[in-house]
Amino acid sequence: MRTVKATAAAVTVALAAGAASVAAGRFASGAALTAPPGRPLPTEPRLTVHATAAGQIALTRDLASLRPGTYGLSGDGSHAVVGPVLPAANHSADTVVRRLERVTHGTFQPGDTVWLTPNVYVGNPSAALGLDHADVDIPGELGALPAWFVPGSRGTWVIAVHGLGTTREHAMNVMRFLSGRHFPVLALSYRGDLGAPRPPDGLNHLGETEWRDLDAAMRYAVRYGAEQFVLLGWSTGATMALRAAAHSGLRDRVSGLVLDSPVLNWEATLRALARARHTPSVLLPLAVRAAQGRTGLDPDRDTGNGAPDRLTVPTLVFHGPGDRVAPWTLSRRLADAHPNLVALHTVRNAPHAAMWNADPEFYEEALRRFMTPLM
Repeated sequence: MRTVKATAAAVTVALAAGAASVAAGRFASGAALTAPPGRPLPTEPRLTVHATAAGQIALTRDLASLRPGTYGLSGDGSHAVVGPVLPAANHSADTVVRRLERVTHGTFQPGDTVWLTPNVYVGNPSAALGLDHADVDIPGELGALPAWFVPGSRGTWVIAVHGLGTTREHAMNVMRFLSGRHFPVLALSYRGDLGAPRPPDGLNHLGETEWRDLDAAMRYAVRYGAEQFVLLGWSTGATMALRAAAHSGLRDRVSGLVLDSPVLNWEATLRALARARHTPSVLLPLAVRAAQGRTGLDPDRDTGNGAPDRLTVPTLVFHGPGDRVAPWTLSRRLADAHPNLVALHTVRNAPHAAMWNADPEFYEEALRRFMTPLM
């Protein structure tokens, strides 16, 4: 009897441990698979507002608040734009003073919790940039996909796709530049975004299924006059662009790719986001297995070793060694594997998907040089 009881107890403990492991894996994988659009990724630190003055804002001293460039500053119900660190300002051991360019909406008070975001503009292209635009619905396989269309006279359209932690507002960072060169621009919301259909399982697939919504946008563009496309993607939006260029029935119309901080290996990104949630290293393999079980992601089918092998069009990559979400080394490997197609611009001191923010002039000049032959 004692043996039976001991065996039953051991089985119970094993089942409990197994259930705990499954739960831990699901929680750890959730940092990537359930990341809500427009909310900061766990890699982005929360900062505190210490003071504001005319044209200035003092934030918690952190590597993030010391970054060069121009960023959105978001809080709960508030948004502003902050410029570079002001070297002549009254900094302290605990604070950094940056230029406060403008407050878009809300207020910023001492003690408020805020975070930096690549989204410098909020609203829509008409309100934020003064550009004529149309709100359009793109027929997708799961339902209507909201998008912004900014008209232009060229037959080559730019289709822009945001990535983790942002929304289609991210595309407005480069929309004025593209519109000034007469490119029609289509900025897409896709499954899981606000106003777009919910994925059947409610999860983010890191571009592996979402690319079909980009394919739908390509078909929509052809219907309304596009002759060719440049696919511009950030983060997992770059993954979608690579997938579409490799698998879409309209891939022959893709004349170029622009990839900003591309997610080239979903496992590496999932591990990075789980680690940012302070997941112990021993649980990271569980997070990967949980993601596979929840989404059907194939561990052997990562973008770093898959679609780029079929890369056939000129590709411009912006990426930086400071990216804690998508390893820069994979972009370096991609460029080395395709020296005649891929131009890699390394951007230092910039977080994930914020290469434009670190140095807009450098970014737009590189983009101009790349886009000119594709006009």
